[in-house]
Amino acid sequence: MRDRTIAPDSAASWYVVAICMAAYVLSFVDRQILSLLIGPIQADLGISDTQFGLLHGFAFAIFYATLGVPIAGFSDRMARPAVISAGIAAWSLATAACGLAGSFAALFGARVMVGAGEGALSPATQSLIADLFSREKLGRALAVYSLGSFVGAGLAFVAGGAVIAAATAHGTVHIAGLALRPWQLCFMIVGLPGLLLALVVALTVRDPRPPASGKQAASPPGIGAVFAMMGRHRAIFGPHLAGYALTGWALFGTLAWAPAVLTRAFGFDTREAGLWLGLIATCAGGGGAYASGWLMDWLDRRSGRGDGALRVGMIGGLCSALFGGALAFAPSPATGLVLLAGLQFFSSFPIAPSGALVQIVAPPAMRARVSALLICCTSLLGAGVGTLLIGLLNDHLFGAGAGIVRSLALVTVVGGVGAAAILAPGCKPLRAFVAGQRA
Repeated sequence: MRDRTIAPDSAASWYVVAICMAAYVLSFVDRQILSLLIGPIQADLGISDTQFGLLHGFAFAIFYATLGVPIAGFSDRMARPAVISAGIAAWSLATAACGLAGSFAALFGARVMVGAGEGALSPATQSLIADLFSREKLGRALAVYSLGSFVGAGLAFVAGGAVIAAATAHGTVHIAGLALRPWQLCFMIVGLPGLLLALVVALTVRDPRPPASGKQAASPPGIGAVFAMMGRHRAIFGPHLAGYALTGWALFGTLAWAPAVLTRAFGFDTREAGLWLGLIATCAGGGGAYASGWLMDWLDRRSGRGDGALRVGMIGGLCSALFGGALAFAPSPATGLVLLAGLQFFSSFPIAPSGALVQIVAPPAMRARVSALLICCTSLLGAGVGTLLIGLLNDHLFGAGAGIVRSLALVTVVGGVGAAAILAPGCKPLRAFVAGQRA
């Protein structure tokens, strides 16, 4: 990996995808473990469903909205593996710090710092992958990277359930003078291994982009130039940012609230819910993420129109609405699991195409910052607003018990249909842009 002249689509390129996917796995383990710990955290800290929605969504969105773009700027002008490695180390330490929280405010602050580290990963990784693969294989490469989110979510559910059961059996654990309750110990266990992966990235991944020097190093394109470029292509980026943000209502809402759906509405215990959700997240979510990248490449190759990145998002939004709406009427736990799997499959569709569109339209020196703006929108409007709306509906409309399934269904339907309607107008200008590139 020391040779900077990495051949496109080579084994060395796929190694970078694999190691970055492993980082994405860890990032989602550290992010998703919170949703499985909702019960003991609420019992110990006395927080409401609305506050939980804030912890799971806005704690990340606050950072993305303020500092995510400046950090992505480093990825546009310096070695991207260094940015990735630093991000992994930062969120791993912050996850462990969640285990020291003794109040809602302390846990919120630690979760913000988890978001701080994770905000560095995808913009740098997507930009790096775009330099390592041809246009014909970019969708699949980004889809493989995206698999990490669902493998990570699956591990968080499965391993988290097992860790919770083991930790609960031992009760409060005393380490270095600290009295750690089972949920606090879980954060420690899943957070600290990331430090090893940060070291692996730093030592084995090399950036194929030559270091900037001279005038290029001193004067990279500023954020004003990034916004000017996006303004010129606003007919593409407007639907792209707003539409894919709304698709996040189904994706992040499902990841955050699925454990509560199974335990409150369908009577599963925490460990059973973790096992089923681990299987669903890994197989259905991961399968959907890969299928979306394959479908995008197939649509573009078959039709030659070049708008597959938006059409796949529309399919995902509409099908998420279909399965999410049906979930509210599931007559049995078995039917609920099947519908939840379908929801997870299609809600994962937007991940790879949304990132691929940035790499297709944005100039190389701006890709990381445009990716960060996309993450900012999906975090604020998708993870932030979507998960919070579900919590608010639980507390004030449907009730915090079995009503959770109706809250998730309503938010999923509105978000999915709205996303498809917003993404549709972007298809024509995207086709025109791709045609201009080919001319």
